[in-house]
This record gives sequence, structure tokens and C-alpha cells, in this order.
Amino acid sequence: MKRAVAQERWERHTQRPLFGLALVFAVAYAVPIVDPDASASVVELCLAVEWVVWGAFALDYVVRLVLTERRGEFVRSHWLDLCAVLLPLLQPLRLLRLVSTLLLVGQRARMASQIRLTTYVAGAVVGLLMFGSLAVLSVERDSPDGNIKTLGDAVWWSFTTMTTVGYGDHAPTTGVGRMLAVGLMLSGIALLGVVTANIAAWFIARFEMDDVEERRQTEAIRLLTEEVHALRAEVASLTAARVPGQAREEQVR
Repeated sequence: MKRAVAQERWERHTQRPLFGLALVFAVAYAVPIVDPDASASVVELCLAVEWVVWGAFALDYVVRLVLTERRGEFVRSHWLDLCAVLLPLLQPLRLLRLVSTLLLVGQRARMASQIRLTTYVAGAVVGLLMFGSLAVLSVERDSPDGNIKTLGDAVWWSFTTMTTVGYGDHAPTTGVGRMLAVGLMLSGIALLGVVTANIAAWFIARFEMDDVEERRQTEAIRLLTEEVHALRAEVASLTAARVPGQAREEQVR
């Protein structure tokens, strides 16, 4: 019980700092891509920041694992967190650190009960567009056959890919770029499904509220009708009992 309380306290206190570190990671990841002529010291600093942020999320996973009472169940239920922590260790690529950090941020966002679905979806869309654009620009800029050479081209490509429009004026030519395209397309379809389901659920809830109100009014009218019928029957019985009494009084007179 104490461990559960400690774990909940840890997650509550570390939520905002981790999201802040995620924003720092976004800046560190974007700077060398947006400014390819940046000095070596700036690139090394950004690289160090990326590893520090990933290390913070990895430490967060380890602490939560230590604080939980059922560690085996925690690992099974948080397997995506574990994959995101181990992913950059398999091969030290910046893209792997990007993917792992996005996964870890997403998992921590799902734990936050105060974050509403709409806010989460909007944040996911912005994050995928931004990181998708930067990632595809980093792998396609130096490709001899590529046509995604500027940040504007990359952002436009991300928009058309996530919405599954696919104009075809810009397309990745490398294997990694095409893998990013597949990921963005699947993510766009999934997010569109979430938004559609959320809107449908809102309409259904509204219809159910209207239906409940209509049933309540119908039930109130039915009860009122029954009361009126009961009152009429009572008045009729009183009237019938009074009429014979008046007839007897007249006979006595």
C-alpha cells in the first residue's frame, strides 16, 4: 500500500518536469536539422541534451518499477515503456532516441487523468507533424534523388501524409524516409479514428441525455394522469355515497 502511494506521488510530481524535458528535447533535436551549418559545439550540446532527456525518462521507468508492488505485472502492462527505454541502446541513432522519447511522453500523457482526450489528440498531431517533418528532413536532405530539401517542404509533406491526401509533389526516396511515411500515415489514420469516435460519442451522449429527459417527462405525465384518474374515481365514489344519503333524508321529511 505504501509503495502504491509512493508510486502515485512520484508520477504526480514528475509529470510536469518530464514534459518540460520533452520540450527541451524537441529544441535540441530541431536545432541541428533546421540549422545544418551549426558549429560542432552546438551539435554536441544538442546531442548531450537528447541523451540526458532520454536518461531522465529511463530513470523514471526504473523508479516506477522499483516502487510498484507487482513488478512482473508492471513490466507486462508497460512493455511499450520498456521498449522505448531499450530502443536507443540497440543502435545509437538520433531517430531512435526521437521515437523512444515520443513513446515515453505518450505513455506518461495517458497516465495524466487531467489531460482530456481532445488536448491529447491535438498535442499528438502537433508533435507528429513537427517531429515527422524534422525527421524526414534529416534523412532526405542529403539524398541525391530526394526532393525534400527545406523545412517548408518537410512540413507540407507531413501534412499531406498524415491526412493521407498524398499529392505526390514531395515524397521520400530513402528507406528510413519511407518508414517514416508509413508511420505518419498510420498515425494519421489512428488519430482521425480517435477524433471521429470522440465526436460520435459526444452526439450519442447528447441523444441519450435528450432521450432520458423525454422519458422522465413521459413518466411524470403518466404519474400525473394516474393521479387525476384516482382523484376522479374518489370524487365519483364520494358523490355516489352522498346521493343515496340525500334521498333518505328527503323520504324522512
